[in-house]
Amino acid sequence: MARHDHAHHEHSGPDLLGAARAALTDAGEQWTGMREAVFAELARHDCPVSAYDIADNLSRSRGKRVAPNSVYRILDLFVTNNLALRVESANAFLANTHPGCEHDCIFLVCDECGEATHVDDDDVSRRVRELAKARGFQARRPVIEIRGVCSACQA
Repeated sequence: MARHDHAHHEHSGPDLLGAARAALTDAGEQWTGMREAVFAELARHDCPVSAYDIADNLSRSRGKRVAPNSVYRILDLFVTNNLALRVESANAFLANTHPGCEHDCIFLVCDECGEATHVDDDDVSRRVRELAKARGFQARRPVIEIRGVCSACQA
């Protein structure tokens, strides 16, 4: 269960696309046609998806090749601006369903089906940052991944 010190709205569908566009432009970045296409493709997936999968799907739908390097650059921009979350161990990405709301990445990653559940827990995040600071380390983007088996795969 997610824990939050503040309220935020989970977006989906066209509402998510609009929230992502607003968050990116509010950050001073442009919302281009390609960025919209990459975000829409990313948001279409429930499980983490790789830049290569996004590039392949966009290439098919557009009828012309989309380079994975271009997709990676866009995804990096999305992660920097909190529109996407990166599952480090899978080198894959998820759309952030509450763009503009910053939380550290805590994932429960299923080794069977690949599902990654993002958990917001400000207490855990605060403690991890405190541990880093106590050791003279400045945490920029903490990522915690817990590998295991989800409840659906256990059944």
